[in-house]
Amino acid sequence: MRSGLHQTWKQLRTHKEIIMNNLLTSDFDQLARFAKALGHPVRVYIMELLSNQTCCFSGDLAEDLPIARSTLSQHLKELKAAGLIQGTIEAPKIRYCINRENWQKARMLFGNLFQPTPIIKEDCMTNPTI
Repeated sequence: MRSGLHQTWKQLRTHKEIIMNNLLTSDFDQLARFAKALGHPVRVYIMELLSNQTCCFSGDLAEDLPIARSTLSQHLKELKAAGLIQGTIEAPKIRYCINRENWQKARMLFGNLFQPTPIIKEDCMTNPTI
């Protein structure tokens, strides 16, 4: 009995993975990474600051923000891992700039997400309590 249940669960999981792989494109994956990276107000502030200038040194950011340098470093690491910024070591400092190509892609993906869609399924509108 248990092996039959295990096999059924395995088939369902495989079926779900196939459906998810076909539905979730690389754009969805990238948008989720961008959204996660921008999920903290300090990181949003850093992106806004960097978008209004060419580059900025980590020391200048540390003076601008009322947070510990180690915390700032972690925020910069998250933004860099998402591909939103890039850092160049200019000893003893690191110069950070927006990755213009990925920033433009993020703006496009977020714009598409928040774009009003003309097709609204009736079921979603008529059953708000579900």
